[in-house]
Amino acid sequence: MNSLLPVLCVRSVSDNQQFYESLFGLRAAFEIDWYVQLQSTDNAAIQIAFVEVNHPSVPGAYQQTPAGTVITLEVDDADSYYQRATNLGLKVVIPLRDEDFGQRHFMVEDPNGLLVDVVKLIEPSAEFQQHYQS
Repeated sequence: MNSLLPVLCVRSVSDNQQFYESLFGLRAAFEIDWYVQLQSTDNAAIQIAFVEVNHPSVPGAYQQTPAGTVITLEVDDADSYYQRATNLGLKVVIPLRDEDFGQRHFMVEDPNGLLVDVVKLIEPSAEFQQHYQS
C-alpha cells in the first residue's frame, strides 16, 4: 500500500477547503472546481480530499454526504487549535477536555456537518492503561 486518502462527498468543496485550511493549515495539493486534495505543509502523507456530492464521477447511488463519521486529527497542542477554532467562530460540539482514556481533545463541526475530533494524546488513567498495546 502506498497511501490511504479519504475522499468525502460534500455540498461545497470551497467551504470545506476554507475550513480545513483555516483551522489546520492544510494546503491544496490539487484543486479544481469540483474536487480538492488537501495536505499538511509539514507532512505530505497527511491528506484529505473533497468532491462535490453530485459530480458525475460519483456513482448516482452514492451521491450523498457522509453521516456518522468522525474525522480525527492527532496534534501536539490541542489547546492552540481549540483557541483557533473559537477565534474563527466555528461550531464547537465538545469543548476542550481531558478524557480518562488518554486524550485531551475537542470536537468541531465541519461545513458538511461531520465531526472533527482534534486530539492530543495524554497519559490514560490506570483503568484504561491496560487496554493499550506497548
